Amino acid sequence: MSDPNLDRIADQLESPNSRDRLLGLTALRDVSPVDAVPLIKKVLNDDHLQVRTMAVFALGLKPTEECFDLLMGLLADKDYSIRANAAGALGYLHDTRAVEPLIRLFYEDTDWLVRFSAAVSLGNLGDPRARKTLIDALDSAEVIVQQAAIAALGEVGAVEAVERMLTFVQSDDWLVRQRLAESLGKLPSEKSRSALKYLAKDSHPQVAEAAHYGLQQLDQLDQPSNPAADQPLDS
Repeated sequence: MSDPNLDRIADQLESPNSRDRLLGLTALRDVSPVDAVPLIKKVLNDDHLQVRTMAVFALGLKPTEECFDLLMGLLADKDYSIRANAAGALGYLHDTRAVEPLIRLFYEDTDWLVRFSAAVSLGNLGDPRARKTLIDALDSAEVIVQQAAIAALGEVGAVEAVERMLTFVQSDDWLVRQRLAESLGKLPSEKSRSALKYLAKDSHPQVAEAAHYGLQQLDQLDQPSNPAADQPLDS
């Protein structure tokens, strides 16, 4: 017998009312990927952009074997919001095959939102191949892309980028300073520690809090392994 809940969601996704279709996509939250993806595909080419963008991003949250190829195809969509959502969804798949395509997308796409999504996903994938691209992204004209790059450089462990990142210590945008503090806590170096001590005195409480936490992270990274754990057991 078919699942009545899936049948109901399928009916919603086939409704002429876009609100019903959005509700149908929302209802997929607790549905397994293998059952959800065939339903998501019903609205991947929807006439209503909000429905379509939601469906595209849902592919990243319901990973199956075909999601990667579906999202790769959508990176070339004519609508920038679809490309951005496809790029963002690829980061959730944690499939490192997406690294090179996302790097190309970052350099070749003309829309800042797409480049932002590509940078965020490269951080989520945590692959060192993205380091150069993310360092280049620090030169973006869009502050939000700079924020994404700063955060992602911490995720990929780009210690070599610390000196370049420190040019943002006195940024006028407190969110940039907060992202910097969060990222430096993942990049152990003396320059990271010095910058975090400076940011710990920041006038914005969220920046200062992030810097204090970053210093704690560095302390944990600097701690040697427990010597007792390395001792052989007495025979």
